[in-house]
Amino acid sequence: MTELHGPMPVYRAPMRSRSARIPDDGAAVDRALARGVVGLGDRLDDNAAVQRERLARRVDRFASAPDSAFVVTMDARGRVVLGRLVGPYSRDDSAEAHTVDLVHVRPCHWRPEPLGDEEVPAAVVQTFTRGGRDWQRVNDAHAERLLAEVWAATIAEA
Repeated sequence: MTELHGPMPVYRAPMRSRSARIPDDGAAVDRALARGVVGLGDRLDDNAAVQRERLARRVDRFASAPDSAFVVTMDARGRVVLGRLVGPYSRDDSAEAHTVDLVHVRPCHWRPEPLGDEEVPAAVVQTFTRGGRDWQRVNDAHAERLLAEVWAATIAEA
């Protein structure tokens, strides 16, 4: 399946705080899946100007991702979950969002079930294996095609 203008990009969304003071216990991912959003935080242990500038660039990349782009995240059990951006950037300043450091958000339609092992493209596995906490494009045409097919099958089943 392709979109009118070709395959949609795929982004990795770890949804883990950059701050060591926020537990990496899956609470941010759980909150995002339950609320139908994807996001990133803004807590920094080092509030230096260079870190704030990097944060601003990360938020800009996140906000600039096209609607309908695919998103992959990993839940607390290590399963990959597929979603699709369905709206513009906003800021969630609720106490709950600050608790899990997930304040920069976009609406995301999440697939009801995690992907099966055979549905996860190798490039997606590689991005999660490398680790990191950044919103990052998965630059792989095969991943774009495979996840579009998985998404189309999911929609057809609904």
